[in-house]
Amino acid sequence: MTTRGASRDRRRRARALGAAGCILGAVLAGCGTTSTVPRAPGATLTIGTLYAGSGQFAGSSLPELAGLRFWVRWEDRRGGAYVGSLGRRVRLRLVALDDRSSPALAARLYRRLVQVDHVEILVSDFGSVLTAPAIPVAERAQMLLFDQSGTGSAFFLGDNPYLVLCDLPSSAVWPDPLVAFLEAERLDRVAIVYAGNDFDAAQDTTIATALTSAGKAPVANLEVPTATRHYRRLLAPLRARGAQAVIELGYQDNDLAFLPELARYRRDHPWPALRFVFTAFPGQLHALFQAQVGAQALAGTFTYGLPPTVDHRKVTLGLDLTRFSADFAARSHRPVNFLDVAGYTTGVVIEAALRRAGSLSQLALRAALNAVSGHLETLDGVFRIDGAGAQLGERPSVAELFPTGPAGTTLRVVFPPSEATRRPLLVGSAPSQPGDPQT
Repeated sequence: MTTRGASRDRRRRARALGAAGCILGAVLAGCGTTSTVPRAPGATLTIGTLYAGSGQFAGSSLPELAGLRFWVRWEDRRGGAYVGSLGRRVRLRLVALDDRSSPALAARLYRRLVQVDHVEILVSDFGSVLTAPAIPVAERAQMLLFDQSGTGSAFFLGDNPYLVLCDLPSSAVWPDPLVAFLEAERLDRVAIVYAGNDFDAAQDTTIATALTSAGKAPVANLEVPTATRHYRRLLAPLRARGAQAVIELGYQDNDLAFLPELARYRRDHPWPALRFVFTAFPGQLHALFQAQVGAQALAGTFTYGLPPTVDHRKVTLGLDLTRFSADFAARSHRPVNFLDVAGYTTGVVIEAALRRAGSLSQLALRAALNAVSGHLETLDGVFRIDGAGAQLGERPSVAELFPTGPAGTTLRVVFPPSEATRRPLLVGSAPSQPGDPQT
């Protein structure tokens, strides 16, 4: 049910960029050319972005927008963002349009931000699916796209100076610590279920390739549509193949569907071989998963470890995690999650570009980010990009959800050992001993 190597790379690139190009082609028909020179800033600097106010991606997109909006308001309380080429602060104006989780609508709205709203700074919506339509729009307009969390590896295969990934590494490198963890724990019989989009397919390729190279090819590697909300039919074959580890790679709604179905299945069908379950989004939206999935289905499962679970204490620009969390929570009246952190980090990356760039031209902004790469440290980790604009820093760790009573769980980093705050507790493992690192 899977393909690998060059053929899958071609398919992924076609899905991520080709489809977006087709959407854009329809939008551009009869529209004339796009201005490639943004207007000079006067009293304000306009930042344009999209968000999903409804639909599949709303639960992740809205907090990301909240983090970006927090940065805009924080800077404006200080008189605006400092623009180095002007030697002064400039007020910020945020234009945010609702794409309702629709890539087709997103393509039209990105076009509107450039041509109608004349934004100086262009920021993508959450995730690879809603970032893909922005890439051809930005490239045609010769505008630098501040890609918040569209981590699809296919975006960064070409030579495009108008793209930079701000808040997460490209998805092909996300699972590197996970692969090392599987090896360290000697989990040899691994089953993978992944959604057929570039974000999840790139992770699958990394994991499957590494396991196969080590002589431990996945016992199952199943692709499902991103819209999948029912997984029960897939579980019996995985159990029959003796899977010790099940890795489900999807977006928020995929994980919200998968975890309860797996918990119910395991209650009805003993699965003694299964010791490890991994999904991607509980580490990003812990409170949401706690509320919708419940502690019983979450406890003992694993996920990516990201801020605020991980605290990168050394910060060279912007707020540290403690200050951000306190101020953000005071204004939003809810706990901070990773997507809030990501949106704020986008703002800090924009701030770094504005401070360092010799002018407000789009290529000058990109050159400024090339210059600070590897030296800019934010609450999200070290900002480090390659020549294609792919993020190499800000890498996630492996975290486990430990029970804190009948109705709660807490996230703790368990791998790599240099970052761990507690030892992992796999099904069938001995409980943590006194002296184990934990918080």
